[in-house]
Formats: sequence, C-alpha cells, structure tokens
Amino acid sequence: MDAIVKSLPGNDGENRPTQAEAEEAVRTLLRWIGDDVTREGLIDTPKRVANAYRELFSGYEQDAEEELGRTFEEVAGYDDIVLVKDIPFFSHCEHHMVPIIGKAHVAYLPDGKVLGLSKIARVVEIFGRRLQTQESMTAQVAHSIDDALHPRGVAVMIEAEHMCMSMRGIKKQGSTTITTTFTGQFKTDPHEQVRFMTLIRGSN
Repeated sequence: MDAIVKSLPGNDGENRPTQAEAEEAVRTLLRWIGDDVTREGLIDTPKRVANAYRELFSGYEQDAEEELGRTFEEVAGYDDIVLVKDIPFFSHCEHHMVPIIGKAHVAYLPDGKVLGLSKIARVVEIFGRRLQTQESMTAQVAHSIDDALHPRGVAVMIEAEHMCMSMRGIKKQGSTTITTTFTGQFKTDPHEQVRFMTLIRGSN
C-alpha cells in the first residue's frame, strides 16, 4: 500500500541521474517554456534548481523508522494523551510538483513508553520532504508512529493549502484540505476522537 510504504525503490543511487543530468533536465524545461537558457539571469539556474531539489526532497534520504527508534520508558506512569499540534510543514504535490503548505497535529496514547517530542516533528518533516498526496502523508505519519511505539492509539490531522488548486486549474486561493488517520483507541472510541479534536481547536 503506497500510503505506508517504507522502502523507496531506486533509492540506492544505482539508477539515479547525475547532478549534470539533472541540471540539463532543468535547461530542457527552461527551453520548453520559451526562455533563453544563455541569458545572464538563467545561466546558474539549473545548478540552483538541482541543489534546491536536493534539499526540498531530502526526505528520500531519511528513514522515519530510524528517527523513531529511541523511546523512553521512565514516564512516572503517565498514560494519557500526548499531543504535538500546529507542526508547520511544506511538501510538494506528486501530481504537479507544486507546493503543499500546512500544519500537522499528531497525538498518541502511550502504552508504557513515549517518544521525544522533537521526533514527532521530524517524522512530519521527513514525509513532507517527498512528493506526496496529503492523504498518503497523513497515513504515513500515523502508521510510522504506530509501528515504532506500539501505543494504544495514534491520531493525525493535517490541514494544508495546495498550490495546485491555488495557482493553477480551479485557482481557488485560501481553500484548505483536512485529512485524518486514527489507529487503536482513537479509531474505536469516539470519545478519544472528540478529545483529540477539542485539544486541537481549544485554544484557536
């Protein structure tokens, strides 16, 4: 299932184009849109774009499972909800390769161990820095935490604006898409879902 795939085919470098090939691909696109790749402002653009893409899509080089590998069991018996909300992220739509800009809310119910809070934000960033659909990213974040921590439940909500809707096509600026994934008690107990939503919206 694409939404929870962990291994990324072709990520071993054997079939990956070189930096020079990537830069030439940018030149091809620049010529295709009708610009002059030899003019002063565009001479270094292919190199800049290739380097920017390396940074923007660095999630392909990172492993969420490895990032979540360390957990903590000294929690003084704490077993209530842990919520990290309003985690900002940007990603890119896999259909048009234009930005997705939003925020994620991630919660879990511990079962004897917890994660470092920064790890949750890092997982959002790792999956964000890949070509995505919002639906897949929501499921990926939830299932990676579920697999690493084995909590009593995980809840993830993502709210985002898609530039493929704002900049092109229907051109509806300001529209927001909301997606959720629930596992464990968050999925089976409506009361826990309500608590999750209340905590997210409570101070907004």
